[in-house]
Amino acid sequence: MPIASSTTTSSRLLALLSMLQARRDWPGGLLAERLGVSERTVRRDVDRLRELGYPVRAIKGPDGGYRLEAGSQVPPLLFDEEQAVALAVALRIAVGTGAGIEEAAARALATVRQVLPLRLRQRVDALEISAAGHGVDPQVDTGVLLTLSAAVRAGEELRFDYRSPGRTEDAEPRPPRRVQPHHLVVRAGRWYVVGWDPDRGDWRTFRVDRMTPRVPTGPRFVPREVPGGDVTAFLSARFKGSESADAWPCRGEVILGLPVAEVAPFAGDGGVEELGADRTRLTTGSWSWDALAAALVRFDTEIEVFAPPELRAAFAELSRRAGRAAGTG
Repeated sequence: MPIASSTTTSSRLLALLSMLQARRDWPGGLLAERLGVSERTVRRDVDRLRELGYPVRAIKGPDGGYRLEAGSQVPPLLFDEEQAVALAVALRIAVGTGAGIEEAAARALATVRQVLPLRLRQRVDALEISAAGHGVDPQVDTGVLLTLSAAVRAGEELRFDYRSPGRTEDAEPRPPRRVQPHHLVVRAGRWYVVGWDPDRGDWRTFRVDRMTPRVPTGPRFVPREVPGGDVTAFLSARFKGSESADAWPCRGEVILGLPVAEVAPFAGDGGVEELGADRTRLTTGSWSWDALAAALVRFDTEIEVFAPPELRAAFAELSRRAGRAAGTG
């Protein structure tokens, strides 16, 4: 709907800026039609935006038009209500990313909040979000993240030093590692590089907080598709100890002497089925049979193993270990 011609110049400039941010290219005639002004007025308004620091480029051609491009500085930005609230939410949870940007995110949120209209400020202040950090987990330097991200985008091989857990600083230095980085991923507050290791001929996952990139980067490489085609599923599968599908390599089925309401909240990605007032069938998995048996014991009730035999054997081994532990001391 055209904006009335009586709109003040300031309001019209804001409307023009909002339109230029909404899509890449705008024909001059269409802008004039939407704003309810002449194309000459549009040209004058574009010049005013340029004076304010917005890099609006004129597009040549039969239709002509304008494009808002990236500049050398950050001019004032214009957000609609949904964008402003989304930005506030993103800034509040930034502390949980492990990217070492907590202070900058807090300052950015304060800046955004200060210029919000009262009704939006109240909505943002009403957001009860607690971005829980990850205790003593090391933060990742933003410079390292930028270096790794640039290598992923450019398709350049990375050379880096890698600190393995448990190694002391005075241990014998290891030669630098190599990886063809395909993805930079954040999972549960930790950052990982997923890439192809040319020395081992396989996909590898590296924790970014243990990486120290070396310069210059290596040669360019031809991108590969991560196994399964989905990096999120691939990473989830690796954390489950699976080399292929995003599924636990050891899955079992048991019957617990508890109501389903007491089992479901702690079933994780397992499946539950109510068999009676105090009987629940639970199908779940883990990276090993011993780990699965130990995880099931936490339900503190009678456990009937339905399948498979490997899980029964794991319970027997766990029982022997518990007996030996009870006899010590």
